[in-house]
Amino acid sequence: MTRVGILGYGNLGRGIELAVTQNDDMELVAVYTRRDPATVKVATEGVAVKPASALDSGEEPIDVLVLCGGSATDLPEQTPKYAALYNVIDSFDTHANIPQHFAAVDAAAAGAGKVALISCGWDPGLFSLNRLYATCILPAGADYTFWGKGISQGHSDAIRRIDGVADAKQYTIPVEEALEAVRSGSNPELTTRQKHTRECWVVLEEGADAEAVRKAIVEMPNYFADYDTTVNFISQEELDRDHAGLPHGGFVVRTGKSAAGSPMTIEYSLKLASNPEFTSSVLIAYARAIARLAGEGASGCKTVFDIAPAYLSPLSDEEIRAHLL
Repeated sequence: MTRVGILGYGNLGRGIELAVTQNDDMELVAVYTRRDPATVKVATEGVAVKPASALDSGEEPIDVLVLCGGSATDLPEQTPKYAALYNVIDSFDTHANIPQHFAAVDAAAAGAGKVALISCGWDPGLFSLNRLYATCILPAGADYTFWGKGISQGHSDAIRRIDGVADAKQYTIPVEEALEAVRSGSNPELTTRQKHTRECWVVLEEGADAEAVRKAIVEMPNYFADYDTTVNFISQEELDRDHAGLPHGGFVVRTGKSAAGSPMTIEYSLKLASNPEFTSSVLIAYARAIARLAGEGASGCKTVFDIAPAYLSPLSDEEIRAHLL
């Protein structure tokens, strides 16, 4: 059994708890929270809820710690900190900052003899693998990634961190004309702004300056500054009523030609009714891989590119070859 700990019990943390129940070789040991543990009620009977500070001893009885904080401010601090104490996995999704995050986590994990996996989920994560596979298979071509229409957890979290914001949801929306141009095989050159728009639904705190909040959103680097972004201010009741779900999805497309000049298209897509529940399922599969690597004596920081697919499966190598190859 792989013993799992969860740090953070929001949408992603609750999704991790559910994902563990679908895997007979995984066991949820504890949920760690920065809130008062007495105020956090988990769904799984018998699972302890402990303060995040309990992790500081480095002696909690877990094989993998799943970090469920946000990429804007939580994970840049949490992942290196806990990678020096436990085998960890996160879903850090600020693409521009992945090299910096990797370096910090690798130094911590390698120095402690632990294994860490960063930027795991569906993008970065599964989409990253598909971009790599497609680029290797069709070296003469171009690849494109489209996200949505759906709610981005990371971008929504980034908005909620802005002073004056009580709550928020952010939708990423592909530009349909751009997607169709890609699928036509014409290999268009598209800017970031031409591929997606961003739509924000924001609840303000009482007395907050709406224009200051709007400006902070649309000018936020790595999140909104490079996109046409619409900010809508609504009540908490409207947000709860009209934007309660967490759907998402997207497409990875590579168009190119074979050595003989034949046109080829590779397309991979996801349509998700619940972004956090799917992301959690990916994280749990990779948590299994991290536990196995740690058992083999590996250390340092990894990405999905470094993990052999067989490490994700509870099946034996013989079963994988017989039923999936």
